[in-house]
Amino acid sequence: MEYPTEQKRFFSANLLAWYLIHRRDLPWRRSRNPYYIWISEVMLQQTRVDTVIPYFHRFVDLFPTVEALAEAPEDEVLKAWEGLGYYSRARNLQQAVREVHERYGGIVPDTKEDISSLRGVGPYTSGAILSIAYNKPEPAVDGNVMRVLSRYFLIEDDIAKPAARVGMERLARDLIPEGSAGDFNQALMELGAMVCTPRSPQCLTCPVMDHCSGRLAGREETLPVKSKAKPPKPERRLVALIEGEGENAGRILIRQRPQEGLLARMWELPHVELRAAASGGARGSLAAAEPPGPAGGPGLLLAAADEAAPASAGADTP
Repeated sequence: MEYPTEQKRFFSANLLAWYLIHRRDLPWRRSRNPYYIWISEVMLQQTRVDTVIPYFHRFVDLFPTVEALAEAPEDEVLKAWEGLGYYSRARNLQQAVREVHERYGGIVPDTKEDISSLRGVGPYTSGAILSIAYNKPEPAVDGNVMRVLSRYFLIEDDIAKPAARVGMERLARDLIPEGSAGDFNQALMELGAMVCTPRSPQCLTCPVMDHCSGRLAGREETLPVKSKAKPPKPERRLVALIEGEGENAGRILIRQRPQEGLLARMWELPHVELRAAASGGARGSLAAAEPPGPAGGPGLLLAAADEAAPASAGADTP
């Protein structure tokens, strides 16, 4: 869909001017180092800025260069990431950095093709690195950006669908002022984070409110359109807290998860899944959880389950 040229020019010029005056002083904005920008963008995925700042400082202190992160033991990287969650981000980042170290001599690629070939680097991350670090006119479209564009241009496409994202990327690319790709993309993100927020957008302080089609139509709080995700499926698990004795006094038995999948290679207490009640009492409702840890599977929990069964029979919570 085509949008009025005047509306697009107004948006680009006023948003950029606003950002250059009001942008936040964030540690990763003090450098054009593509490695630092890359780290920040990965950390910021599904994580608040205030939470990321101390992690970013600590991470770049521990791993100041591509080579340092590439050669670091994975356990040290995960320890530095501890508390940020979504640990696959850290593993993918380190694997991709190793690819940069081996294939590109430690220099983060400056082309879309090369940087997109790295593990875990999708359209948003590649666009952010290329625009912010190298000032390449590449869009960086995340949830904040899609919300801003949906409201300003009154776009009613479902942003949960891939086709909508493709259209937003095409539009965002067309909006980038010549020579200001990095600042403009950050301005879009900043507006979505600070002004055009998901709830109660601050329209009166918005630098582009005069030509915002969503505001003029009274739709600023109902856009963007996004289909609801499937609700999470609850699971119940029976966990064993096993304390050591003798030479193992003061220790607790834990096990490591499989190499792939949810929370890969993380450590956990032994547990089994507790499925819907079935014939055979508590033992009949137990199923071995993945993985069967060093304790030898669910056997050690079955006795505890049988012992608890009389007290929990018929109860919602065993």
